[in-house]
Amino acid sequence: MSSFAIYLFGTIIVVGALAYGAVLLGVPPIFVAVGALVLLGLGLMGAVRKTREKDETPTSE
Repeated sequence: MSSFAIYLFGTIIVVGALAYGAVLLGVPPIFVAVGALVLLGLGLMGAVRKTREKDETPTSE
């Protein structure tokens, strides 16, 4: 499994747990859905940023 997949899988687990907890607390489903989508988007951006390979340029040598 690649680092990206592991990072994204962990993000999905965290978002799912937070959404489940919000539902148990009685938060309206629309707010749970919007919050989950925002967190998934942030997790996706974080996964891309953390696993992106650095470009080799002549000036970096």
